[in-house]
Amino acid sequence: MRLTSKGRYAVRAMLDLTTHSNGNPVRLQEISRRQAISLHYLEQLFRKLRTGSVVKSVRGPGGGYVLSRAMDEITVRDILASVGENINPAKDISGNPSSGVNFHQENGDSALVNTREFQAVRNYFENLGIIMQEYLATTTLGDLMRKAREITITATETTAATSAINANTAANATATNADSATTAAPAFTPNISSDF
Repeated sequence: MRLTSKGRYAVRAMLDLTTHSNGNPVRLQEISRRQAISLHYLEQLFRKLRTGSVVKSVRGPGGGYVLSRAMDEITVRDILASVGENINPAKDISGNPSSGVNFHQENGDSALVNTREFQAVRNYFENLGIIMQEYLATTTLGDLMRKAREITITATETTAATSAINANTAANATATNADSATTAAPAFTPNISSDF
């Protein structure tokens, strides 16, 4: 059920692309610089986003990426699905006993847990999953962009963000292990309340 950095970074990069595109291709280096996300990691994400038909690549001078559809036609669920995020809190609820527990039928065969409590909990999390999927499917990049325009960032936060970007860029330039460079999270996270 946990949304990984892969999903968060993909949505953030797509929002950056939407904000700065104006119909023109946006280079991944620009997104990397603005969002403090490793260029190598963005390249991996955008390969998946292109395969998922969320973005199109434009080759040649002035090339980069553009949205494959209008911003109000691309949902957060489309983005998460493209990068392989599975936001389903009920996906692991199968009725198997926990490890180390011998749970058998009277004839000795292994059995699945099938109690009222199990069914109630499974139904609860299945319903939660449906609500989450509906929410993700009804929130578009256009919705996020309109919300982002309403957010005010103070000069102190902007300075902190610039420092984090510079520190992250320097760390990425000296990192020899691509995996360690892609897992660094930006130091700047504004405290924002949402009314989506």
